[in-house]
Amino acid sequence: MNENLFASFITPTLVGFPIVLFIIMFPNLLFPSPTRLVNNRLVSFQQWLIQLVLKQMMIMHNPKGRTWSLMLVSLIMFIGSTNLLGLLPHSFTPTTQLSMNLGMAVPLWAGAVITGFRHKTKASLAHFLPQGTPILLIPMLIIIETISLFIQPMALAVRLTANITAGHLLMHLIGGATLMLTSISPPTAILTFIILVLLTMLEFAVALIQAYVFTLLVSLYLHDNT
Repeated sequence: MNENLFASFITPTLVGFPIVLFIIMFPNLLFPSPTRLVNNRLVSFQQWLIQLVLKQMMIMHNPKGRTWSLMLVSLIMFIGSTNLLGLLPHSFTPTTQLSMNLGMAVPLWAGAVITGFRHKTKASLAHFLPQGTPILLIPMLIIIETISLFIQPMALAVRLTANITAGHLLMHLIGGATLMLTSISPPTAILTFIILVLLTMLEFAVALIQAYVFTLLVSLYLHDNT
């Protein structure tokens, strides 16, 4: 197996131009706007699923936090559909790129934090210094809480990147091993193929779970600041 293990994570190009922008825009075609009086089963299922997820995430928010509902729903739909499309053969998964995940995490985190400092200034500043802290520990705790605040978007991006990349690498390795074992030991190849099928089913679940976790953490950051 001479193929580079990380070849599937290289940004695809067409005539020297990166086409990742078109790949990012492609999931929008999977969620068409309903134009009929009576929707078909697919659109009705999509709307029911969106309403269910939106209800679960917005139940803890006040009216000010619920103004982010459209953004959060768009976020989970985009990440989930991108992760699922990346499981197709010879496809590219944008969420395996740390730069893209940081591009999603940093603005959303910054917006939530700025909202908190704007509308709940005292409560936001109080997070840096818990009540009853000894005087000698005040400088150290302020530094620790500041670092933990600024590391939140990095943790969001790294979590999504690591989980999606690890799954794709594992599928690539097991798939390559299955192909090599077909001519060496067919019974072992059948066993590894069954493992590959089970792992693929698991990756479908991971793709949706990671989209939900990313959006839920952004929602929790928003809840803490509204």
